[in-house]
Amino acid sequence: MSAAELTQGAVTSRDGTEIGYYKTGTGPAVVVLHGSMESARSHTLFAEALADDFTVYLPDRRGRGLSGPHRPDHGVRTEVEDLEAVLTAAGAERAFGISAGGAVVLEAARTLTSLKQIALYEPAIVAEGAPHREWLARFDQEIAQGDVAAAMVTSMFGFEMAPAFLKVMPRGLLRWTTEKMMAKEERSADGDTITMRQLAPTIHAEGTIVAELGGTFDAFASVDAEVLLLGGTKGLPGLRPGRATLENVLPHVRRIEFDGYDHGSSSDPGGVNPTGKPEAVRRIATEVKTFFQQ
Repeated sequence: MSAAELTQGAVTSRDGTEIGYYKTGTGPAVVVLHGSMESARSHTLFAEALADDFTVYLPDRRGRGLSGPHRPDHGVRTEVEDLEAVLTAAGAERAFGISAGGAVVLEAARTLTSLKQIALYEPAIVAEGAPHREWLARFDQEIAQGDVAAAMVTSMFGFEMAPAFLKVMPRGLLRWTTEKMMAKEERSADGDTITMRQLAPTIHAEGTIVAELGGTFDAFASVDAEVLLLGGTKGLPGLRPGRATLENVLPHVRRIEFDGYDHGSSSDPGGVNPTGKPEAVRRIATEVKTFFQQ
């Protein structure tokens, strides 16, 4: 999707913070809420696949691109208020959320009456919240020291995203590899790209959200919205049990697991998502579109 096909807009959240978004397409409104280490532009292919039938809003969550900064007490409530501002401006009754964004969309469906249909790709709802706070102090220290690569490694283990083979690699080697990967992305990035190095500080807020919602499955039994629950067989292992639990808890839910798809399969290929494939984005978008058209 070219930049010319995306228009920009902004809303003001409850605390006065500006939340910017991109917009494309025609028809009923759908808000797409990106996940961790992503921005609004991470789902342009997904938006393009829906644009013939829906007006798609792609907000930047706080700390990124078009939107204002996190506040010191940032948490799930702030995220829901930001999403509510976009939903209200768009007149949207539908939302698609990815990873931590999926967790926010699910919490919004529990607490807001405006959402009638939601689709979630690997929502970041885990069994226990407490362990997901333990690594944040080290992460914050490394960010403060300017050692972004080390902080990224810390968050990878903190979120339990590391594949088994990485767990036996020396931490120094992982840090070196991460630094090289970020440098390579920066060399090829255009002016509109929000790079991994720029996104890294936002991980603190993601960790806070995951910890806050950890173990809250039973609360979602009150969700009235229709839910499409999506994931991939190669997605994050730590999130798979949560989907199984949500499938049992949510009153109106349909679940699809895509064979061979990973945690980034709904997102545009790029530096932070090197395994992304356009055909996977289109397939997921087709399922979401069909669901939203019901």
